[in-house]
Amino acid sequence: MIYSGDSLSVSMLDDGFAELVFDAKGSVNKFDRQTVSELDEATAALASHGGVKGVLVRSNKGAFIVGADITEFTSLFALPDEEVLTWVGNTSRVFDRFEDLPFPTVCAVNGFALGGGCEMALACDMRVADNTTRIGLPEVKLGLMPGFGGTVRLPRVIGSDNALEWMTTGRDRNGEKALKEGAVDAVVSADKLREAALAMLKDAAEGKLNWEARRAQKKAPLQLNKNESMMSFSTAAAMVAAQAGKHYPAPHMMVETVQKASTLDRDGALTLENQGFVKLAKTDAAKAQIGIFMADQLVKSKGKKQAKSATKDVKLNAVLGAGIMGGGIAYQSAVKGIPAVMKDINRDALDLGLKEAATILGKGMQRGKVDAAKMAATLNAITPTLEYSTLKDADMVIEAVVENPKVKGIVLKEVEDTVADDAIICSNTSTISINQLAESLEKPERFCGMHFFNPVHKMPLVEIIRGKDTSDDTIAAVVATTLKMGKTPIVVNDCPGFLVNRVLFPYFAGFGKLLLDGADFTAVDKVMEKVFGWPMGPAYLMDVVGIDTGDHAANVMAEGIPERMARLDNDPSTLMYKADRLGQKNGKGFYNYGVDKRGKPTKTAADEAYALINPVSAERKEFDKDEIIARLMIPMANEAIRCLEEGIVDSAAEADMALLYGLGFPPFRGGIFRYIETMGLANFVALADKYAHLGPIYQISDGVRDMAANGKSYFA
Repeated sequence: MIYSGDSLSVSMLDDGFAELVFDAKGSVNKFDRQTVSELDEATAALASHGGVKGVLVRSNKGAFIVGADITEFTSLFALPDEEVLTWVGNTSRVFDRFEDLPFPTVCAVNGFALGGGCEMALACDMRVADNTTRIGLPEVKLGLMPGFGGTVRLPRVIGSDNALEWMTTGRDRNGEKALKEGAVDAVVSADKLREAALAMLKDAAEGKLNWEARRAQKKAPLQLNKNESMMSFSTAAAMVAAQAGKHYPAPHMMVETVQKASTLDRDGALTLENQGFVKLAKTDAAKAQIGIFMADQLVKSKGKKQAKSATKDVKLNAVLGAGIMGGGIAYQSAVKGIPAVMKDINRDALDLGLKEAATILGKGMQRGKVDAAKMAATLNAITPTLEYSTLKDADMVIEAVVENPKVKGIVLKEVEDTVADDAIICSNTSTISINQLAESLEKPERFCGMHFFNPVHKMPLVEIIRGKDTSDDTIAAVVATTLKMGKTPIVVNDCPGFLVNRVLFPYFAGFGKLLLDGADFTAVDKVMEKVFGWPMGPAYLMDVVGIDTGDHAANVMAEGIPERMARLDNDPSTLMYKADRLGQKNGKGFYNYGVDKRGKPTKTAADEAYALINPVSAERKEFDKDEIIARLMIPMANEAIRCLEEGIVDSAAEADMALLYGLGFPPFRGGIFRYIETMGLANFVALADKYAHLGPIYQISDGVRDMAANGKSYFA
């Protein structure tokens, strides 16, 4: 044994070859500080051992190395710039020292080789992948760039164009695609990986493969003439500007860094990478995106833990109420392997539900993601029916009828009288109290809310709403089924609007008040989309949701929380609804919708909408972008804080993920609580107090005031 540590070891094989094996104590290998330190010690041991002809690098786990240990980033990045620069500089030069060993190195890549794992592979002279490999540099998804030499080595191995596409998108490759692009030198079956990599290493040591030339190429400037350089980097910059926009600095920094480093050797290029990494590590976008990653891990871990405790295995779903929503739920169940019965009282609705499923599958076939067999299997797994009796064998029923408590109550009672005693019953409601609906049932312990978001096949979130009588077994089974259906479950407690809609409607109320005070809805939409980063501004979002749907839900919220959510006099959305302007569903709302001469959808601000709003609003005036953002986001933030304080949601992290997955909250802001924390709690309190005169939705709770005064955090 040449070296033995907690995360890796180096031993001698036959004929003078050494093997460096990553095998951390946990389930995966990752580059935490301990592993980086051990790699440096192992490299020093190899360099001083004498008689080593070459080193084979591999993993003893199902994945090579999944990346850096992101849990260390929060404390690291809080350090002063100079200390972060020292850390990343010292770490990246550990990889340099390995790369500089005086004999060939070959990496055997299996499973995930991401981030630091990919950079370790690139530090070797050659790479062999197996057919389980997924290799890439996904740091951009954390608001960062590669920091251990990835921006230096990858462009010199596969060319700057390919490398920038890898890094700015963060997408990984399988072995075959990586081979085609030149990132690996061979792809073999998993059982042949070690043998093939060792054979390549021996060929290199015997001079049959020119490993020195490969290494020299990685340490030299990029081989681009002036015209090639200009074309390569201008194209990459344009692509990043179009796809990432101004809110995500990481991909822009990557292009700039690789371009500036293109004429430099490894050491000079690495210095630029280190500096760029530190700049990004200090951005709000990086803090937000790292926060999202951590919150996502928490949500996934919690979901898996709840699912493991499930005592009921759902093998047949039933969906009550077809149409677009019911069809979407049935499709999602069937496509993920859980057959679904789709029941309605109307044959036309059943046809619409099946059409929705077929349309989704058809689009998948057009994109090459679904084949004919998959389409047939999915549609065959959906059974349309007009009869309640077909529900008798269902393990779980998801009621998705009209959003009316009386209708839902009647339907739920009929379901309970039909299904087995141990069948689970759920309601896909967006606002109606689960405790209220449970009054219709004799066994409320097997009932909960299961709120899907439209379009079902695209929106990741399912809110699972626990009523006061809902059993833990019911929640566990519904969480497990939600995961099987490919969705992210977040469990919340019952209240009007639950979590997502409860925080959304104060945002809409802030928007309505702003219009009545003289704002132009197109100007508000522009600020909330272009400046704040929402995928849709509030007027456009109302049109997409359906103004009738929104008006109904706003009434439910006003009835449930009258002290803050009472309806505005002359609410612009109510004016639209009364004028039969329902949004996209009938082509007229705040905007008018149609198609141009080429058949492409059009959206234009509706003169009719202005005609409805202007007579009841103040004289039109221009509002500063910061005031527009404050007047919409403070009510949302306040209501989110109240949901956390009341125990509707368990943690700030879960609230952030719910808004990200359910509403499309801008990822570069990290979620509503991350947004508040980035602003600073004391600054948020001061800002809210500035607008407190506008009404209860702007008035903060004593809890957040106390937290700000005591310097506390929602993520402590």
